[in-house]
Order: sequence, then C-alpha cells, then structure tokens
Amino acid sequence: MLHRRQFLTTATRSAWALGGVVLLAGRSARAQPSYTVPLAQLQDMVAEKFPRSVPVQGLFNLRLQAPRLRLLPEVNRLGAAMAVDAAGPALRRSHAGSFEVEFALRYEASDRSLRAHQIRLGRLDFPSLKPAVTDLLNAYGPVLAEQSLREVTLHQLRPQDTAVFDGLGLQPGPITVTAKGLEVAFVRKP
Repeated sequence: MLHRRQFLTTATRSAWALGGVVLLAGRSARAQPSYTVPLAQLQDMVAEKFPRSVPVQGLFNLRLQAPRLRLLPEVNRLGAAMAVDAAGPALRRSHAGSFEVEFALRYEASDRSLRAHQIRLGRLDFPSLKPAVTDLLNAYGPVLAEQSLREVTLHQLRPQDTAVFDGLGLQPGPITVTAKGLEVAFVRKP
C-alpha cells in the first residue's frame, strides 16, 4: 500500500511538472515566455557596486553614491539619480552635487547578466560651484557617465532562473522595461 501511495504521489507530481512544461511550450507558440526582475531586486544589486570613484584627468575625483533607479517603460529604459561629491586639487574643497542618467539594457550571455548601455546623461548639478566650473563638468559629463556606469551589472540570472527555458532550447532575448520591473523574454536558441 505504501509503495502504491508513493508511486501515485510521484506520478502526480511528474504529471503536474510535465503539464507545466507543456503549458509553457504551448504558450511560447502564442507569446514568448519571460522572466521578470522587480525594481527592488535591481536596486539591491546596483547598490553593491557603489560608492564608485571616477578620476577626471588629475584635476578632481567624482565619488558616486548608489543610484536611485526608476522604471521608464514609456521609453523602454531605466533612469538613475545619483548623489556625487567632487573633490581634488582644482576644486579647493569638496562639493556635493547630483546627476541623472537614462540607459538601455542588454543581455551578456558570458555571465548571464543584464547590463547598462546606451547611457544618456542629464545635467550635473553642483549648487556650491561657480557656473563656469559646473559648465566644465557638464562638458565632461557624457564621458564621466560612460566611465562610471558603462556595463554596470544590474542583475545576474542564476542557472535555476533559466533551467526550464534552457531545457526547452530557449535563451534570454529582448529586455522590456515595464511598470513592474524588467521583463526578459526568452527566444529560441540559434
């Protein structure tokens, strides 16, 4: 009796698992299966990469604090607002400021990561600096944003996150920014 119960339990679980895979495969014919990464999870992973220093040609250093991320589904991008301190020989003292960036995302297959790219800088703002110095910083701004954020890993997919998809011959494809977070679609492997 015990063996029969174990067999029925195992068979039922297997049928449910197989049904889920079949349902997923059938769903992929109509819509792409996907994996969602919530904003809070992205924020936690990015925070681990900061603070970060960016030297500017021996004149000063910018120390960037962890960004506050925001979802921009209307343009399929993420935004980030950062506190930044500028200090160094050319500035006499430390100056607190802020800047904002927007960026797209790409998938890097070598380490299963979602990375920032196509970075666009908003204006750097340093209230305690003279306008001419702030203008100089803004002239360097796009390069600084690219240096400080290029290829920052926002999320890394774990093998267990993609195991079912791997078994179905699928791999991560397009990344869409939604109101809930990032949606990573899975497409057929070439």
